Amino acid sequence: MSGFARHRRSGHVIATFSGFEADLLRSLASQLVELLRNEAAVPRTTDDSFEAMLDFSGPTMEPEDPVLARLFPTAYQHDEEAAAEFRRFTEGSLRDGKAAGAAVIIDTLEEAGLPPELTEDGLTIDVEMAEPAAEAWLRSFTDLRLALATRLGVEEDDDDVWLAADDEDPRSQAHDIYQWVGYLQETLVDALTT
Repeated sequence: MSGFARHRRSGHVIATFSGFEADLLRSLASQLVELLRNEAAVPRTTDDSFEAMLDFSGPTMEPEDPVLARLFPTAYQHDEEAAAEFRRFTEGSLRDGKAAGAAVIIDTLEEAGLPPELTEDGLTIDVEMAEPAAEAWLRSFTDLRLALATRLGVEEDDDDVWLAADDEDPRSQAHDIYQWVGYLQETLVDALTT
């Protein structure tokens, strides 16, 4: 687990993942896409691009799923009508953007050689991407960390709780993944800013 770095000659962002790590990232990104698409708030599709551009029939209610509520917070806490209108005009395109960003992670890993089903031990995946793709990964890491933190109930300054957790506890293992994604996010920020 080396994290991200800037390639000196190409200027691209690079990283090397074990097959397991790459498959885990693909799985997390796939679950995020599925979550974003599995709710009535998903915009309807149309063949008419003009109609789609003018379609403002998005959701008006806060999502029921706590992760989606965290990813799409209410814009106007004390004005339900304004909050509903804001959500109606913005949430559909925000969902599309988040799903597209997660899809970039999946596509990049698969283009780098991650097979549809991981069966080979010792496989390594070398990822190299230009800044636009790296920025999509960065945004998706934020979404993934918010999703994991929400599901786990991570709170500010609760590191002692997680350090004391039993290593065999699935929540502890999921928290390790949350921290790993944070590490990747940090190294990606460093690579993009150097």
